[in-house]
Amino acid sequence: MAHPGSPRRGSGLVGLITGRRTAWVVALVPLLLAVLALAVLGEGERTQRTADQLPSGLDSTLGAELADRLPDEGASTAVVVFSADDGELPRQALSGLRDVAGEIGGVATGPDGPLLVAEDGTAAIVVVPVTSGSATDTADLVTELRDRVDEAVPDGVTAQVTGPAAIEADLAAVFDGADLRLLLVTAGVVAVLLVLTYRSPVLWVIPLAVVGIADRLSAVAATQLMAALDVAWDESTVGILSVLVFGAGTDYALLLISRYRDELRTTESRHVAMAVAVRRTAEAVLSSATTVVLGLLTLLLSLTPTTRGLGLACAVGVVIAATFALVVLPATLVLFGRWVFWPRVPHVGEPTLVDTDSLWHRVGERVARRPAAFVTGTLVLLAVLAAGLLRVDTGLDQDDQFLREPEAISAAERVSQSFPSGVSDPTQVVTTQDPEEVLPLLEEVEGVTRASVGEEGGGVTQIDVVLDAEPGSAAARAAIEDLRDALDGLDDTHVTGTEATAIDEGEGAARDRLLIIPLILVLVLGALLLLLRAVVAPVLLVATVVATYAASLGVSWWVFTRVLGFDALDSGTPLLAFLFLVALGVDYNIFLVSRAREEAAEHGSRQGMLRALTATGGVITSAGILLAAVFAVLGVLPLVVLAQLGTIICIGVLLDTLVVRTVLVPALALLLGDRFWWPRKVGPATPASQS
Repeated sequence: MAHPGSPRRGSGLVGLITGRRTAWVVALVPLLLAVLALAVLGEGERTQRTADQLPSGLDSTLGAELADRLPDEGASTAVVVFSADDGELPRQALSGLRDVAGEIGGVATGPDGPLLVAEDGTAAIVVVPVTSGSATDTADLVTELRDRVDEAVPDGVTAQVTGPAAIEADLAAVFDGADLRLLLVTAGVVAVLLVLTYRSPVLWVIPLAVVGIADRLSAVAATQLMAALDVAWDESTVGILSVLVFGAGTDYALLLISRYRDELRTTESRHVAMAVAVRRTAEAVLSSATTVVLGLLTLLLSLTPTTRGLGLACAVGVVIAATFALVVLPATLVLFGRWVFWPRVPHVGEPTLVDTDSLWHRVGERVARRPAAFVTGTLVLLAVLAAGLLRVDTGLDQDDQFLREPEAISAAERVSQSFPSGVSDPTQVVTTQDPEEVLPLLEEVEGVTRASVGEEGGGVTQIDVVLDAEPGSAAARAAIEDLRDALDGLDDTHVTGTEATAIDEGEGAARDRLLIIPLILVLVLGALLLLLRAVVAPVLLVATVVATYAASLGVSWWVFTRVLGFDALDSGTPLLAFLFLVALGVDYNIFLVSRAREEAAEHGSRQGMLRALTATGGVITSAGILLAAVFAVLGVLPLVVLAQLGTIICIGVLLDTLVVRTVLVPALALLLGDRFWWPRKVGPATPASQS
């Protein structure tokens, strides 16, 4: 009979996962089913709609939806700009350009036909309708248009293509092959960090392969589910999903393998050791995953359809990542002997992490000597770093969306030098009213240089309005508001287009932040209350996560404005950064305090926290560095919103890992003692309570 205190082989589900006869089935069957799903189903498909990326119910979105009733549904425009390489356009060149304008299908913009020459004579433009069913089709048509004008343009003249269709095409080009590129870079980063963490030429392959298959299965499952439910997603959704699955899945794997290695130092049977490791880590991983999933699902309350899709997709991904980490990974690892850890093979009798004089043990001892000083110092540091919050501005102009300026943006800047600023991308008024009644109202608005009927049909009219204000400027925003005020009394009349959409996106993002951020905090606090069955600890832990977010956003603002030259954050970045930082930051809280609670049951609250820091400090640091590096991979894509999101999360995770989780939280726990766990009582049972 085994001694009551000795480790036992797992029973039930844990026994099935780690058993000698069953582990190979548990490891093999899910992997085969995942590969089968990848081969048979593939990623889901859905035709994107105009309003998918616009906040529901706002004026520009209603206008875009009304425009879908026009005969040329899905129509956009490209603007070809011809500019003289030196001085004015030669007269002989203008004759040839008029021929080119007719050949490429330009529409008449004045009495002289499709070619509109600037007053300064240095440039001319042609407006070309582009009708397509998808972003891919638009990109193909714009590429073909660029090739045609490049071949036809006379010497001494440069041709560029801009306008809404060209911007859409250049945005699509950003994501051309992006999923594969992100996957390869992410997998490469994870592989390098796993090798450095485990210092083994073999072990890293197993978690990387398991998480990699989980990632591909997540992409298939999430997109198929969204397609079935008709939930919108965009080109960035699968990329962000991949980064999250790799980050969260590898974090869970690090926690499990660290505990498994420790158990192998006290237990002869690797099956028993894995059973104990699974039981001891399951609560932390499940609590963490549940918190992250609930946080992600709050995005379903967003006004923007693609943001809702991102929340649903990432929630599916985290569920799959946690399942593979707790089921497939332990079953796969236990099939191999201890040799898989070579050259640092754990042997029975070696000291476990919690009993070693590691770096984190020494950090804990130093914090324990002066916990109040460490609390004060770290809070002051976080407050200083968060000072940048006072300067944060949101709302990127269209020409600031790309890290590397594409042709559509440089061409638009060239147009604005010789024409009214809004001529390459006019504002649209979409109405069911008589256009003859609407036009006079528009022409009376200050800042409108021209208003003309663009397209009619299906009882709907689109009126193109050219503004003279610089795009993204206060004057342009004021002109949009004046247009809306002028049309306020007309039913089914809406102002849309790039400038109007940017205003409404900012309004929608502000509404989302006010609704979703408090809800995320409530859900995270509730999850910690249930896990720890305490009050003080959860409140403090949530407060530290919020402080980390504030500090990371403040630091990032200085990086963006002083180093990278951005003028603002994308309007959706603060919410997504808050969600990922808070939800994922809670992971490390849970990893630390769940171990502290376990250790406190035998050693008391003070020693319990110090032992927990010693045992988990290394794995939390490795997990944090890995997660920060994985999110930094978003910078692979030349899109500002993803670069900003990756930077904020990278800085925040590093702060959380290296400062908050290893210094501030232990210092708070040591300062408060048993009160940290109030009203729950922790610590070894007294003789009186045992009798």
